[in-house]
Amino acid sequence: MAILLSIGTLWKRELILFFRQKGRVIGALGTPLIFWLVIGSGLGSSFHLPGAPDVDYLEYFFPGTVLLIILFTAIFSSLSVIEDRKEGFLLSVLVAPVHRIAIALGKIFGCATLAFLQGFLLILMAPIVGIHLSWVQLLMVAGLLLLISLCMAGLGFATAWATESVQGYHSIMNVLLLPMWLLSGAVFPMSGAFSWIRWTMLVNPLTYAFVTLQHSLGSQLVTADGLPSFSISLLITFVFGTVVFAVSFYLVQKGKVKGLS
Repeated sequence: MAILLSIGTLWKRELILFFRQKGRVIGALGTPLIFWLVIGSGLGSSFHLPGAPDVDYLEYFFPGTVLLIILFTAIFSSLSVIEDRKEGFLLSVLVAPVHRIAIALGKIFGCATLAFLQGFLLILMAPIVGIHLSWVQLLMVAGLLLLISLCMAGLGFATAWATESVQGYHSIMNVLLLPMWLLSGAVFPMSGAFSWIRWTMLVNPLTYAFVTLQHSLGSQLVTADGLPSFSISLLITFVFGTVVFAVSFYLVQKGKVKGLS
């Protein structure tokens, strides 16, 4: 019960901190929406998806935008780890009689909840681009969004825990996390890319998260790119989430906290 109370307290704190800072809400949700509307409308009907001639770029880019919102929210929310370290809150939690894994879970669950809520908000706008979901599909998409949100929150937490400053965290984001999204199939299909790009996309775990979203949002969005099936992609996404959770637990339990003496 003590562990559950610690997790719940830290989870609630993440939500309160996020919604108190309106700029973070606007940045996490507004930037991807602008990308979607501007880029999607700019390419419009000039985009041709192999095997799905009726799909315009707004529709193709939709699951990629959902993925970007989850990624942005997880990134911005995970900054609280660095902020808590600077303000001394993290040190207070570490010296308290709280299991360190509870600290990781509380932070990750809080970030994942925020990412899920904002991603699901965009899913409710799917009919605008002609994607109509049944209740069964909506529940399936919700489950996938929760899994992907946990993966991204775990990745963001592990990165923030091992980073000393906000500037360093943003550098890692620009060099690693955003390229992962760009090379996930969210922006362009694999079929038209050069071979080295295709191989990079195949080893990118976000590619498989994107594939699961494509499948769950309708068969017309699934391209003939030679990607694994839905079940394989779901398995790879789950394994990726397990790995980032394991790394987070290791860093919290065994590793030193960057920036703390």
